[in-house]
Amino acid sequence: MSDAIKHECGIALVRLLKPLDYYKEKYGTSFYGIQKMYLMMEKQHNRGQDGAGLASIKMDMDPGERYMSRVRSNQQQPIQDIFSQINNRINEILDNTPGLIDDVEEQKKQLPYLGELYLGHVRYGTFGKNSIESVHPFLRQNNWMHRNLIVAGNFNMTNVNELFERLVRLGQHPKEKADTITVMERIGHFLDDEVNKLYKKFKREGYSKIEASPLIAEHLNITKILKRAAKSWDGGYAMAGLVGHGDAFVLRDPAGIRPAYYYQDDEIVAIASERPVIQTVFNVDYDKIKEIEPGHAIIVKKAGEVLNKKILNPLERKACSFERIYFSRGSDKEIYEERKTLGKLLMPQIIEKIDGDLENTVFSYIPNTAETSFYGMVKEAQSYLNQQKQETILSEMDTMTPERLQEILNVRPRIEKVAIKDAKLRTFIADDNSRDDLVAHVYDITYGSVKPTDNLVIIDDSIVRGTTLKKSILRILDRLSPKKIVVVSSAPQIRYPDCYGIDMARLEDLVAFRAALALHKDAGTEAIIEDIYQRCLSQVDYTDTDVVNVVNDLYAPFTDEQISDKIAELLAPEGLKAELEIVFQSVAKLHEACPKNLGDWYFTGDYPTPGGNRVVNRAFINFYEGNKERAY
Repeated sequence: MSDAIKHECGIALVRLLKPLDYYKEKYGTSFYGIQKMYLMMEKQHNRGQDGAGLASIKMDMDPGERYMSRVRSNQQQPIQDIFSQINNRINEILDNTPGLIDDVEEQKKQLPYLGELYLGHVRYGTFGKNSIESVHPFLRQNNWMHRNLIVAGNFNMTNVNELFERLVRLGQHPKEKADTITVMERIGHFLDDEVNKLYKKFKREGYSKIEASPLIAEHLNITKILKRAAKSWDGGYAMAGLVGHGDAFVLRDPAGIRPAYYYQDDEIVAIASERPVIQTVFNVDYDKIKEIEPGHAIIVKKAGEVLNKKILNPLERKACSFERIYFSRGSDKEIYEERKTLGKLLMPQIIEKIDGDLENTVFSYIPNTAETSFYGMVKEAQSYLNQQKQETILSEMDTMTPERLQEILNVRPRIEKVAIKDAKLRTFIADDNSRDDLVAHVYDITYGSVKPTDNLVIIDDSIVRGTTLKKSILRILDRLSPKKIVVVSSAPQIRYPDCYGIDMARLEDLVAFRAALALHKDAGTEAIIEDIYQRCLSQVDYTDTDVVNVVNDLYAPFTDEQISDKIAELLAPEGLKAELEIVFQSVAKLHEACPKNLGDWYFTGDYPTPGGNRVVNRAFINFYEGNKERAY
């Protein structure tokens, strides 16, 4: 994605099902769990670079012995920073305690982070905050072991205000109105309630407080707690939590918007936001890693029992298609094939834009994440050429010579690495003109790779704002002097904000939205903008289930091609010599390529939860009123 957007987060959970000395004997180290967490978090570095955190729980510790640890970082390399802190603390104790390296039981007592249960998180800050207080996991502490709660997730809630008010009505006094705090306090409230009920039950049965403690751990109903807590959540989420005594859970939203995968054997339970993470770190077969079903939670009890429980009734599955196009690592078997298919399905539009002239067309990609869809595009170009070769050979069969046959067979798609991204340039000059000049040099080109008679086809994952295209990429590509530049997006036009975890909050930032406004101006139909604004205002007091997305009407009068053409006009920098065309994937072909991930609300406005319609209408109100606040 040439436009940098902040997006997504990643979770990693590991539960060791054997005693620590088992891993020491089999794998040569009692730090097996810590090492696996480091790998799982690094393998999800793509999902979060603003911050990282790790929490651990030691099972069956005596009173007075530390059983929970947490470390967080918002440094430039946060994953390395937190594990450097962990290693430094552990090594300091080992260096000062002779004999401890061989005594696993004493290691568990004395070394921080050495436990049986781990929760890690890598973060992109969707609200632009990068203070350490915003970094997961979050901790809700209590002297009762069972009431300690650690929460981390990949999520965004659309109804934070409602959830906040519900907490206030429960008598709580939340310290801030943020979805993470609100979600944690809601889970914590019903956790407290369930612990209280169990304590009173065992007290009536004659158990002392000390005797009741292990019974509470055994009988604590995580399923019931999650059902009560999540009942009113509206959003996309993969929510992970640890309870102080050792229970753990990961809950996925009912529409399956945010991804989560799990694996279990007799040694470990591992859960992550991406399947290849588990596959690589634990060297397990693809088909042994399962997807957490929408509305379900994987719950691991302290005793090691693993439960797969339905918490909320599943909605129509709307798993995020952007995961497949861009966010998730392309090493996933399914995602790799889907991205190639996305490139393949664009070829008919590309052929049309270059008038079928593949001999005088150079194919390339930008940025590197578009490489897989590039392979699919080029493979399909080869198939198209093969068909052309066959037709040519058959039509010239009577006059065919070996030289002519060789000439025909030698034609193949022309592939070049035309653009190279330099190390990120620091913008240290304040005025806008100087800053734009620096941005224009983010990419460099391979001179001589394109001829003046050539079309240059460049595939990108998606076009969000188009800023980098306009200020940098197109200017640089134009230096190669092609006759035409065709920018190809493997994603459809992004027309609507996302409210489930991706940082696309403001409509006016989206180039497709700006193109629609420009088309209405050209057509003299700008009155529709006021009309949509008034209809958005009229729904402000509606309940979420009654709100309708009226922003759809802004795009309704225009075809996809009209909007694409206007986007090309808006993004063409002044002085561009080459003709510019922009091609977008169609929604229908996106669904064909990614049949299991049909979440497409940023393209179609078809939001999977009621809160999404409220968010898009609020985003339009904010745009109309010049309000720079987020819509959620």
